[in-house]
Amino acid sequence: MSSDPGTGAGRRTVVVTGASAGLGYQAAQQLAAAGHRVVLATRNPEKAVAAERRIRSVVLDAVLEHVHLDLADLDSVRAAADTLATMGPVHAVLNNAGVVGSRERQSTAQGHELQIGTNHLGHFAWTGLVLPMLQATGGRVVHLGSISHRWATLDRNDPLGAGYYNGYRQYARSKLAVMLFGFELAQRLADAGSAVSSVVAHPGLALESLTQAAGAQSRVGSSRTESSRSDPSWIGPGQRLVAQGKDAGAVPLVHASVADDVRSGEYWGPDGWFQLRGRAMVVPAEPRAHDRLEAARLWTASERASGVTFALDALD
Repeated sequence: MSSDPGTGAGRRTVVVTGASAGLGYQAAQQLAAAGHRVVLATRNPEKAVAAERRIRSVVLDAVLEHVHLDLADLDSVRAAADTLATMGPVHAVLNNAGVVGSRERQSTAQGHELQIGTNHLGHFAWTGLVLPMLQATGGRVVHLGSISHRWATLDRNDPLGAGYYNGYRQYARSKLAVMLFGFELAQRLADAGSAVSSVVAHPGLALESLTQAAGAQSRVGSSRTESSRSDPSWIGPGQRLVAQGKDAGAVPLVHASVADDVRSGEYWGPDGWFQLRGRAMVVPAEPRAHDRLEAARLWTASERASGVTFALDALD
């Protein structure tokens, strides 16, 4: 794969979860513009149709498909994986979808806390189920990390956060869990001799209010305004000075999904100050995101909670 998402070994099929809005939408549009076939894996079919229409208004020859996926319902995750298996080869899966900072504790369909249940556990199960499809193509799974992992720790006795709840702390924990899983998966795939790669990427501080209007060509550092409705309430003028639009934030995710210079186990993000904005490059994560003992505890809890076991020995 080339460092330019539009070149290399030709068109690939990339599945993007949460592709109807925000970073997922921007990534889907950039991938389609680069000539890749994009499967929009989304919870809301109407929003998926609207997203497809918007992408096609910009990328006239876009190759788009849709699969229904609700990561907060493990039954939906299994059904989506079954559907995807009928849709032809899959070369990359971008695990982008997520829930951010709910004030009150909410639950998934199976009763797990919503943020870690969606951001981590749903994607954990999804990844385990689609892994054989990626094995068939020597493909790649990309996990959406976050700079918020720097302030997070997991309770070793409660890694899935079933107990004490604080919305934004739980979001940070969910992202640390995503990253622990992504880096640990890379290690286990390598140990199993699998050709599948596992990469973590993050968008920096990416705001909707700095995102270019639909139809404009993506570029890092855009300051055009589309909408600020999805920006966090704590974002002010100072934060906007060091942030970037979601179109620019999607660039490391797209690069991690299809570029040739990406290696399993890497962490891609913006190269600017504090990794808040800038060009896509390999960046450092906090050491706790590479803690294999912590990752093993999380992995065991996740297999138990999801009912999905990774048969990595069968992938070599």
